[in-house]
Amino acid sequence: MFNFPTTIDLGIDKGKTPEQLCAERAKRLQDVIDLKVPDRIPINLMFSYMLSDLGGVTKLTLHEDPELAQQLLEKAALYYQPDTARGVFALGGPQLSRLIGDRMMKWPGYGLGDNDTFQYAEGEYMKAEDYEAFLLDPGDWSIRTLWPRVAEHLGGLALLPHLGMAAGGIAFSNFYGVFAHPKFRESIMVLKQAADYTMQSLGRAQANQKRMETLGFPPGVFAYSTFAAAPFDAIADTLRGIRGVFLDMHRRPDQLLEAIDKMRRIITQNTIETCKALGLKYAGSMLHRGSDGFMSLQQFETFYWPSAKKMWLDFVDAGITPLIFYEGTWDQRLDYLAELPKGKTVSMWQSSDIFRVKEVLGDQMVIMGGMPNSMLHESSPDAIRAFTRRLCEEVGEDGGFMMGTAVGELQGCKPELVKAWVDATKEFGQYKGN
Repeated sequence: MFNFPTTIDLGIDKGKTPEQLCAERAKRLQDVIDLKVPDRIPINLMFSYMLSDLGGVTKLTLHEDPELAQQLLEKAALYYQPDTARGVFALGGPQLSRLIGDRMMKWPGYGLGDNDTFQYAEGEYMKAEDYEAFLLDPGDWSIRTLWPRVAEHLGGLALLPHLGMAAGGIAFSNFYGVFAHPKFRESIMVLKQAADYTMQSLGRAQANQKRMETLGFPPGVFAYSTFAAAPFDAIADTLRGIRGVFLDMHRRPDQLLEAIDKMRRIITQNTIETCKALGLKYAGSMLHRGSDGFMSLQQFETFYWPSAKKMWLDFVDAGITPLIFYEGTWDQRLDYLAELPKGKTVSMWQSSDIFRVKEVLGDQMVIMGGMPNSMLHESSPDAIRAFTRRLCEEVGEDGGFMMGTAVGELQGCKPELVKAWVDATKEFGQYKGN
């Protein structure tokens, strides 16, 4: 458990009110998004499960006691004074998974120990023989086959007739018999409970964001973002699994490409409609299977890049900024990314050479990240300061850079090293004239 100081040290921002700080930080963040040179390099801290260490509680407690989780986030933000701060996931969690009998996710207290980190339980949830039904109607196949397969308490949905039969009208529909079935009604009740829980969580997240703003911390780009999986990943992650999809690349490439294109069109349309309805500015894509270690460049050019690029270009045309997390290493693929329109995407980097990223793409897109989590786990304040200085001087040159960790969050990081990092960013991240 971390002992937070009883007084707040604003450092170089001493004397400013929370309102002033919130406005200045919001402008600093927006300047970076616009590829302008801000007054100094902003720093984004996603505390996530680090809050359990700071508060001396289990990770499960953070999910079960959202008010405590918010209080810990506020204490951490006031102590470290970043430009924007986020805590544990506002949506999802063990409670929601428990309601539906989720087989795809494991959480603290749900399939894992109370202090374990959440995990996605990858599986071949779509079988090779499912391709024909999926390609005919992805929505129908997902509701009647996938959902009962991955959620124990949604088995009643498998009783539905093909959803395409709804086109026959409602007066003499054969859906009514299913609607009366006890097992189907049980599944509908589970979905209602899950929806109620999700809306409560969303309302709490919105209220918590207001609390953060009153303390001087504006919402970052993630607060204005919806999720848009890369089309290949939509098949590889959720449906076929890594083994299945790589077999498909050799055994049924035409079906795989057709499925990828179908998902591209569905994800693109849904994302644009969601952003318009909710006033969101960003579409977040966390890329899992397209990095250097997963497929060859030839496979990348065939199965991954065309659909992802087309989706992001459609977002840009719709006034939406793709927020892309290049997970893994993308050093061999940087030249492809230069094909994206200048100043229209925001990028995060996990294991790529961040200095090479700056060299190739620094005037092309916003760069977020830079600090290896391993350094914040086991290093020294002096080493942290030296590396932070290099990041500020080289990656931060001419703006367009937001400091963050390589994996986006801070689980397992030592509090004193995070403090040294934040302070060094403010010291070395000042631009000339400020």
